[in-house]
Amino acid sequence: MRPSNFRLMAIAVLCLVPAVASAQQDVRRPTTALPPRMVAAIDAAIADEMQKQELVGVALGVIHNGKVAYLKGYGLADAQKQTPVTPQTVFNWASNSKVVLAVAAMQLVQQGKLDLDADIRTYLPEFPDKGHTITVRHLLCHQSGIPHYSNGRIVRLTNRRFPPEAELDPVIAINRFAGSPLIFKPGERMEYSSFAYVALSAVVQKAGQQSLLEQIQTRIVRPLDMRSFQLDTPYMGQANWATGYNKNDQGLVAPVSDYAHFWKHGAGGYKSNIADFAAWAEALVNHKLMNHRTEQLMWTRQRTANGQETRNGLGVFVVGSGRDLEVYHGGSQDEARSYMRIFPARRQAVVVLTNCGYADTNKISARVAEILTNRAPSRTRQAN
Repeated sequence: MRPSNFRLMAIAVLCLVPAVASAQQDVRRPTTALPPRMVAAIDAAIADEMQKQELVGVALGVIHNGKVAYLKGYGLADAQKQTPVTPQTVFNWASNSKVVLAVAAMQLVQQGKLDLDADIRTYLPEFPDKGHTITVRHLLCHQSGIPHYSNGRIVRLTNRRFPPEAELDPVIAINRFAGSPLIFKPGERMEYSSFAYVALSAVVQKAGQQSLLEQIQTRIVRPLDMRSFQLDTPYMGQANWATGYNKNDQGLVAPVSDYAHFWKHGAGGYKSNIADFAAWAEALVNHKLMNHRTEQLMWTRQRTANGQETRNGLGVFVVGSGRDLEVYHGGSQDEARSYMRIFPARRQAVVVLTNCGYADTNKISARVAEILTNRAPSRTRQAN
């Protein structure tokens, strides 16, 4: 049987990822180490949370003094096969993908190729006029009025049905929702929207004049040597992918059918192992991807049109200030959850990946951060 066009397209996309298969033999190692007492406390906290939450598998990365200091897998990547989680196990980032897209967008802002306060239709005329100006900033800080998955009426832009592989282009993927009416006037309030980030994916592609995936590969993935980072295409035996789990109607943990999130792009379409997720967080801690001015802009809590401060920066959530500044983002899908918690002034971070869609990764990361910083961090909530 000849492979479908989608299979061929998915293979082509995966070929853009540098040496994914070689990640089995070449996984980065921590460049420093945590004190043994801290390691013991972290391992005990993870074991406790896994027992309480009935988790199948968890992967953890810790950045301490600006360096990746701890990488470890806990539990199982596949319960049926009894495959353990290791630092090579690949999990969905879910909405932590949004931070990658936000950095790609801010890099274009830094280069003068993208204006935060320009109408998105300046770059993406395919997006219909909604009677109000939606800016790039509105998309980044969730003030666009574009609905999320179920908080408004979702209307396709056209009735045309595109083949699945066409949605590897985010300009095509916006067809799923671009006909939807706004749920509020842009800038009026903050309300989380993954569809807004699919639109932002298309905007970044247009503004950067290069495919979104290649922009991310060129400016983020290759410089950081993130060898397992990839778009979540349909499963075809890709190395080290974790099996997803959720709780069924009887409250029992059960495998989740594979679903390819690639069409979400920077809204929730990326995945990697914990080593590369930690390398990503370490790059943010050490200012490797943006200059100071751009980074500070990204970490600044945004205000609504009436001046009310929100908890959103540009692509991240922000609490505290100075040495207590905490930048974070969560991710949630049926088969996976993630969390990234960064303390820029302390040069510390905690990243968590799990193959359980019911996990509270916020709580896991908070407990590890408390051990790392010797104080309780903000009890931030999960983002989708």
